[in-house]
Amino acid sequence: MLTTIAEGLLCCLLGKTPNAVGPLESVESADGFSFVEVKPGRVLRVKHVAPDRPAGTEEPPPPAEKAGAVRCKRRITVYRNGQMVIENLAEVGRPDLLSPGPGGGPETPGPRRPKKQVEIDCAKVITSCKGTQGDVVLFFFHGVGGSLDIWKEQLDFFAKLGYEVVAPDLAGHGASSAPQVAAAYTFYALAEDMRAVFKRYAKRRNVLVGHSYGVSFCTFLAHEYPDLVHKVVMLNGGGPTALEPSLCSIFNMPTCVLRCLSPCLAWSFLKAGFARQGAREKQLLKEGHAFNVSSFVLRATMGGQYWPEGDEVYHAELTVPVLLVHGMHDKFVPVEEDQRMAEILLIAFLKVIDEGSHMVMLECPETVNTLLHEFLLWELEVEKK
Repeated sequence: MLTTIAEGLLCCLLGKTPNAVGPLESVESADGFSFVEVKPGRVLRVKHVAPDRPAGTEEPPPPAEKAGAVRCKRRITVYRNGQMVIENLAEVGRPDLLSPGPGGGPETPGPRRPKKQVEIDCAKVITSCKGTQGDVVLFFFHGVGGSLDIWKEQLDFFAKLGYEVVAPDLAGHGASSAPQVAAAYTFYALAEDMRAVFKRYAKRRNVLVGHSYGVSFCTFLAHEYPDLVHKVVMLNGGGPTALEPSLCSIFNMPTCVLRCLSPCLAWSFLKAGFARQGAREKQLLKEGHAFNVSSFVLRATMGGQYWPEGDEVYHAELTVPVLLVHGMHDKFVPVEEDQRMAEILLIAFLKVIDEGSHMVMLECPETVNTLLHEFLLWELEVEKK
């Protein structure tokens, strides 16, 4: 049905049948949404708000010599018994920003030969991102069963502050097209969609904000484009573990069991865990912000969460600053998983919201907006010589 709706919109807007020759650049609608064809027949709805800035009014980024810089140098060693040792080797002006890593330190567990060793040596310039700076774009990625509508409070808040914001619907979610083939919803297929959206709207400094499964796409893009991704925010994303076919990622339900569930039972299971079930949370569920997909898309998306490359080493290689936000009452993601993520990442801050659960951006929008804004404005202090 979503495919039919998307095609109908494209026909109305273009006056012709879509996908007749090749991919469309994009189609703008009157309500502020764009319909971007990332592949022939694969159309995503995207919310894109770009502030109208008269020429000469944009605030330039701080000069490089005044910006905070950090040397990202670490050695990651994995032994055959699965033990991982992280050594942070760089001396920086703010050593408290660097997590020591699990078992971090120069000592290694004996003379055994490592199975894998990765060395990282680069410099990062961490600056404040203000809405008046024209080279900053905020990207928002939702998770399974959601849509870009879950970010309404955040999109409105940051657009009013002058930020350029971009939020796509995953395939089969919201108003994006919904192919009736399970392969269309694997992690790799969805990640390539997000890559296309990122490449289309990215500027010099880009901040990625992800929720739940959307955190995996933030990690993927930050790993693929380290020079373009300036900061990352992860909301209730879980630990730094690879996605395996035997588990439905953060949902901790075997795929074989999920496939046996009727659509009604699947929805009941998800709704039971997405909120604390207080008065506000029940109203949010009734409004349907978090559940706007068919049962087929739900099962295919959860069953397609296979990403063996995204393990602890993959996350430990990230050099971008990360803000981790966790809703304390989350029934899907224990706080220990986000704590583990904070230990693995090079530069990380973990903030726990006591009143929130899995849909923390909907339940506590003011708190989330404040945390995100403070993180955007954070920059390394320059030591006085």
